[in-house]
Amino acid sequence: MSFLDRLFGKTETKALSLTDPATFEIMGGIVTSSGLAVSAQSAMRVPAVACAVALISETVGTLPVKLHDRDTKAAAKDHPAYRLLHDEANPWTSAEALRTQLTLDALLSDHGYAQVTRLSDGTPAELHRLDPASVKQERTADGEPIYIVSTVNGPVTLAYTDVLHVQPFAGVSPIKLAREAIALAIAYEAHVAALFANGARPSGIIKSEKILDVEAKKKIASSWFSTHGGRSTGGTAILDEGMTYDQLSMTLADAQFQEGRIEQIREIARAFRVPPTMLFELSRGTWSNTEEMARQFLTVTLRPWLNQWQAAYARCLLTAEERKAFYIEFNVEDLLSTSHAARATAYGQYRSMGVMTANEVRGGLNLPKHADGETLDNPHITTPDNTTPAQDDAQGNAA
Repeated sequence: MSFLDRLFGKTETKALSLTDPATFEIMGGIVTSSGLAVSAQSAMRVPAVACAVALISETVGTLPVKLHDRDTKAAAKDHPAYRLLHDEANPWTSAEALRTQLTLDALLSDHGYAQVTRLSDGTPAELHRLDPASVKQERTADGEPIYIVSTVNGPVTLAYTDVLHVQPFAGVSPIKLAREAIALAIAYEAHVAALFANGARPSGIIKSEKILDVEAKKKIASSWFSTHGGRSTGGTAILDEGMTYDQLSMTLADAQFQEGRIEQIREIARAFRVPPTMLFELSRGTWSNTEEMARQFLTVTLRPWLNQWQAAYARCLLTAEERKAFYIEFNVEDLLSTSHAARATAYGQYRSMGVMTANEVRGGLNLPKHADGETLDNPHITTPDNTTPAQDDAQGNAA
């Protein structure tokens, strides 16, 4: 079913022929106006697509996520869900690797799924990735989502609380929504490869004083490409029988062709909502706007994914009562910190304002706690009290 059919709730089915474009979508590829079928595999061979997919999935995976107490804001490390969020999803998969893989699944195939395995008392014990092709989402009569998973022992129905589910905008992969732009990028790459494979770009013209028949022209062309095409490009040419060679300079069309290739990178960046500079398209990048685009990457690109992950984690790993006492949050401080100097300045201001203790700053720098680091006193204006209780007593008795 197409995206528009899903959007407007159409559920009718019809028989498809092998030449029907819808057949390619079922088989994992979508025919475009350029005649190319775009699938997840072919799209990932486009460097801009591969860069955008890796950038989003790996960033979501590597950002630390923790479970916090709503009252104290402290990390709830004793809760069973904390290990699944922060450390490991199961004995052979880290929490980071699972988030990366499920986000990758969602970007490439519309959905990312993981099954929650529980102990006898309902406590979440492990998270296991499910192949998106093996999962079908349905709804009960009252609208509650359920998941039907194909297994070697037959279909298994799972409740929505037992399946961690993430998906892109509208539940459709950006590769499908931007298939025309990706197909054009593939066509550009194929055209350039064909031109340079045998040195086929007409860099010059061979002229002859004699009128040559078809066979003579074929022999000359064959001889030229065998001695000056491919790896032999750039060699010295020897012409006879009054032949001359006129070199052609780069035309305006060549420059426009190059600009077209750059524009396809921008189109793919728009499809994934990634700043072009983060796909290494730096033709319009400066120091100032590159730094600003890095912040936009967090707010525009990552924030919807992070919010979705937080909600999915809470839905599957916390009960309704626990969600009132705990919350799940990604730590995005590393993305907001542009340099060590800026980070040090921010920590210094927090300390002087009495917002953070020295140990909280040390924790942010991944340093161990200090014995004297639990106070909120401003270290820049507060005079430390070096007297001990015993000295205070002695001074009081002397008086």
